[in-house]
Formats: sequence, structure tokens, C-alpha cells
Amino acid sequence: MSVEMETCPASAPFFGFMGVTSALVFANIGAAYGTAKSGVGISSMGVMNPGLVMRNIIPVVMAGVLGIYGLIVAVIIQGSIVAPQNGLSQYSLYTGFAHLAAGLCCGLSGLAAGMAIGIVGDAGVRAVGQQEKLFVGMILILIFAEALGLYGKCNFFPAECVAAYSFYFSLTLDSSLLFSQCQV
Repeated sequence: MSVEMETCPASAPFFGFMGVTSALVFANIGAAYGTAKSGVGISSMGVMNPGLVMRNIIPVVMAGVLGIYGLIVAVIIQGSIVAPQNGLSQYSLYTGFAHLAAGLCCGLSGLAAGMAIGIVGDAGVRAVGQQEKLFVGMILILIFAEALGLYGKCNFFPAECVAAYSFYFSLTLDSSLLFSQCQV
């Protein structure tokens, strides 16, 4: 008994569009949480030491960048989804699943990074308001938290991450499989 699977079913683009949605929504939830939580800390610190408000705005900016990561990945994935031609799907199930995985990886990494930035930003700016020598330490912790979001984006842009981090990644990704088109 053999089971024959359709390579390009009509439902395949659904998974690609769910990848688009996941990247954008989860990354923006992380960005919103990081912005809100850090903003509360900045407001609280600003009452005691208003001169440090602009210097301590960095966590809000870093949280906002997470939303941009999600937007970039969502636009790239969306641009890769091929519309059906002559009633036949041109988008493979494999590509749909790959795009869903990429979107989830980016979005959930952005969500985790946003939570980390929000918590560190809130506590960090309050601490810097009392002791300015803690500023560099707070920035370093925020950089490592931001890196979590960048790692999620790296699953889709490995070459960019190699350049950004100057690390050697041994990536064996067969891009012909990832962006394969079904033959009509």
C-alpha cells in the first residue's frame, strides 16, 4: 500500500502566510512589551533624575528594533509566496513549512528578546538613576538581550549574521529546496 502526497497542495500557501503572521505579530508583541516595560522604568526614574531621561531611552529604541526584525522577515517571506497560476498551486508544501518555521523562529525570538529588554530596561534605568556608573553594565546586558532577537532573524539571513558577528557558521542549507517551485 503506497501513500501518494501532493507536492504543491492548495493549502501550502496557508503555512507560508502563517509564517508571515508569526514573524510580524510575535516580534511586535515583544517590541511593545519591551517598550512599555522600559518606558515605565524611565518615567519612574525621570521623576527623581530628569536629566537622565534621554540618556536612558536606549532600551525603548532597542525594543523597537525587534519589531523591525519581524517586519523584515515577514516582507521577505511574503514576497516568496507564489500565487496559483491557471488554478494550480506553484508553492510547495516544503517551502510553506520552511517559511512557517522561519516566521515562528523570528517572531518568538523577538518576543523573548522584548521581554528580556523590558525587564532589564525597567530595572536598569531605575538603577542608573541612582548610580550612573551602572550605565555601561545595563547597556551590555541589553545588547545580549537584543542578540536573542537577532539570532531569530539569522535563521532566514545566515550570511548577514556571519558578517554581523564575524563568526564562522558552517551552514549547509540547500536553498534550491527552500525556494523550490513546483512544476506545472
